[in-house]
Amino acid sequence: MSNETPRAGDLLVRTGAVVFLVGAVATLATVAPLFLGAEPLPPVAYFVCMLMGAGFLISAAGVLRSVAEQRRRARASSSPSAS
Repeated sequence: MSNETPRAGDLLVRTGAVVFLVGAVATLATVAPLFLGAEPLPPVAYFVCMLMGAGFLISAAGVLRSVAEQRRRARASSSPSAS
């Protein structure tokens, strides 16, 4: 078990990774019938593929949130005290 505390944006990155993986699996499932000569899947399956992009955006938002938090901490530790 890790002793690290969760940082700002970690949950967004993990959630985005899961959403991306669901979209990637859906993409493989929708492309496979095209190569196997089977009937294509219904249009709903193609909309699920869009989760890849959504997962990427969610993860990117988590990374940006983490960067912003690190910058705030760096500014707070390097700025002179007000007293």
